[in-house]
Amino acid sequence: MRILITNDDGINAPGLRVLEDIAREIAGTEGEVWIVAPAFEQSGVGHCISYTHPTMLSQFGERRFAAEGSPADCVLAGIYQVMKDAPPDLVLSGVNRGNNAAENVLYSGTIGAAIEAALQGIPAIALSQFFGPENIDLDNPFEAAAEHGIDTVRRLLRHGHWEEGGYRTFYNVNFPPIPGSDVKGLKVATQGVRPDTRHSVEPHISPSGRLFMWVHGGPQHVPAGPGSDVTANIEGYISVTPLRADLTAHDLIDSLRERLE
Repeated sequence: MRILITNDDGINAPGLRVLEDIAREIAGTEGEVWIVAPAFEQSGVGHCISYTHPTMLSQFGERRFAAEGSPADCVLAGIYQVMKDAPPDLVLSGVNRGNNAAENVLYSGTIGAAIEAALQGIPAIALSQFFGPENIDLDNPFEAAAEHGIDTVRRLLRHGHWEEGGYRTFYNVNFPPIPGSDVKGLKVATQGVRPDTRHSVEPHISPSGRLFMWVHGGPQHVPAGPGSDVTANIEGYISVTPLRADLTAHDLIDSLRERLE
């Protein structure tokens, strides 16, 4: 198996090393793992692509490249340049530093890379490590992902829905904020909504008198309803959420037709 891995935390991020270990085990001795990751951190860029300016691509080692662009740019570079002679069989994105559950899904560059892979017709899985007081000070705060990532990816490859055509399904995996030995198992979960958790801005005046804004997130350790990704993570489970890039509110189509047409 040929696997392309990327992230949004950057080419030197510790979570990428965790993902590389996972990918090498999945690929096997006969497989290949290729890395195309952002040269600099790209957290929060979502599914952004560098449509209006070029992206520089640099090789850092064998099958290891950095792109001065977004995670979605990295997937495009991997498919159409780095691995153009034989495209990847699988794209893995992460392991993100922090959760990409609930509303974070909509902002995440980690998820953006998986979206782009799915749009290109390639199976994709995004992986993120929830942080909290029980794991943030561990020698390896990615311990849960490191210990359970291989099994989780293998189970998805064997038992996940990998349909072809249209808006293909891809998967969002979040590992709970606890030591690896305390993980209770895996739960298939919906994308939750944390109550009253919204992004905001905090203004600061620079010494030169200019106004700058720092973006703030909301509380992360807030249950997001039964069956949701956040709740599963807080309760000690790995969450697996099937996603598609189709944003249509399908449940409203018939009603809206009656009202508008």
